[in-house]
Amino acid sequence: MNRFHRRLKKYWIFFLTGSMLILLSIIPVHIAIALYQAPQPQAILTLGGWTDREQTAAEIARWYPSLEVWVSSGTPPELVRPIFQAAGISKNRLHLDYRAVDTVTNFTTIIPELKSKHIQHIYLITSDYHMPRAKAIATMLLGSQGIAFTPISVLSDRSKKETIFPMIRDLGRSLLWIVTGRTGTSLQSAINLP
Repeated sequence: MNRFHRRLKKYWIFFLTGSMLILLSIIPVHIAIALYQAPQPQAILTLGGWTDREQTAAEIARWYPSLEVWVSSGTPPELVRPIFQAAGISKNRLHLDYRAVDTVTNFTTIIPELKSKHIQHIYLITSDYHMPRAKAIATMLLGSQGIAFTPISVLSDRSKKETIFPMIRDLGRSLLWIVTGRTGTSLQSAINLP
């Protein structure tokens, strides 16, 4: 009986690993299809937190007057709205969303809105030091939903890049969301998520 359990465990591990690999291999296909169907970005997503990100988003929105803009968490509305007003961006194009508590939920809270508007390609704006992690998460989360992105990095005065741990942790949380629809934010206090 013990030998049977070991064998069953071994096959179960192979099955789970194979399933994850198949799931992850589908993401590049979804991204390629999205880029084919929407070669130009159809919206702007700014990961809020610093007004320079919102200022960059406002400038890009000025260049592309047909694109709607989402700002996910970060800077308070009383500071964000004047930035877009000064750039001449209509409040009808601006969507402020404060449901996100971290980078993973910046994406998971906005994805349903993007999908409801049939958006398949976005500009993704965040700070340069944050962009590697944001791109990794976006590739998994947006890619799994058939949404491509074009990154736009905002120069910052931070000389240090983020360590690899937050990226690995957030990629794991992204995979969790793809499989279960949950991001693991309830574990935030236990593992000190930034």
